[in-house]
Amino acid sequence: MRNTVVRRFIPSAFIFVLALAGAAGAGIGPAGQDPSAAKIPAGLGGLLGPFDLAAARTPETRYYVQETQFGQIGFDGKKTGLQTYTLKLSIVPAALSGKGGDECTVREFLVRLDDVEAQTIPELAGWSYVYRNSFSGLDGQGQVFGITHAKFESLTTSRGVKLGTVACYPIYNSFIDFHGFCDVFARPTTGGGGIQDLKAIGQTIRHAAAFTEPPVNLGEGIKPGSVYRNGDVRLVFKGVGLVDGAACAIIGYDSGESTLKMIMPVSAGKDIVTEGGSEYIGDIFIDLATRWVRKVTLDEFVVTETRLPGAGQAPGPKIQAYTVRHLVTRMVSRDEFER
Repeated sequence: MRNTVVRRFIPSAFIFVLALAGAAGAGIGPAGQDPSAAKIPAGLGGLLGPFDLAAARTPETRYYVQETQFGQIGFDGKKTGLQTYTLKLSIVPAALSGKGGDECTVREFLVRLDDVEAQTIPELAGWSYVYRNSFSGLDGQGQVFGITHAKFESLTTSRGVKLGTVACYPIYNSFIDFHGFCDVFARPTTGGGGIQDLKAIGQTIRHAAAFTEPPVNLGEGIKPGSVYRNGDVRLVFKGVGLVDGAACAIIGYDSGESTLKMIMPVSAGKDIVTEGGSEYIGDIFIDLATRWVRKVTLDEFVVTETRLPGAGQAPGPKIQAYTVRHLVTRMVSRDEFER
């Protein structure tokens, strides 16, 4: 029987996250062929592996910049909106932090809405939390990765603009994105179906996230019953490449065809309900010398229909939307990070 507790979270669309649970098996690449049977030119025999992508990371402080863009496109093909969220995060690994987990500290968080100049979120500057790689993925309060929900229920920009729960959600989700790719996908899972099962170039596995139905919540702005239904989540060992001169394993991922439901209260007995489908794909570049993630890319495509509450018993109007999301996470030098 598969374990059904919430184990992990993976990035998702504009106002939701994808929680991962359960376990799944590993497999060999296309048509069941053994990738190690490939013909490799002389001098490149090392590409046959086996690779150990689950080895411990080098105990050194790392610095990251992550930029996420959300673009709304009308069904007439015209772009109707663009939001950009930039997170600068330093990581002191557990071996150095002495806090039982990785100490994560925000240097700066920036929000840019359409063509308006970017604004910072002063309340997040200097904020630290500890990421622990636990079986459940939750802390004692049921919060993902130990990231407090209270921190994101109401934020104010550097221009004094107050943000409610829904507007804060993509800010909160930036942290879930970061750990989802850099830790959940790039570190071994308990019970199989993780990075530890990729030993050779060309190999594909079904990740432990596949076909799970985790709940989604953040404060009082998103009600119980909100859920993300995973598709057939896969990881594939695409090959080896260079990022900033470092040899990296290139791990592709695909969420499969996923669905979602979000319920947001607007008044007593009245809710806004959003349902739809999502699929995201991308690559993770893992440094073969240190096992730290050097780069992540993401492209996501989301189609939704939102039902607004009507007057009395009458059904409300429906709004259809198409959203595309692009993310790049980069490991940077300390000098670039502090600029």
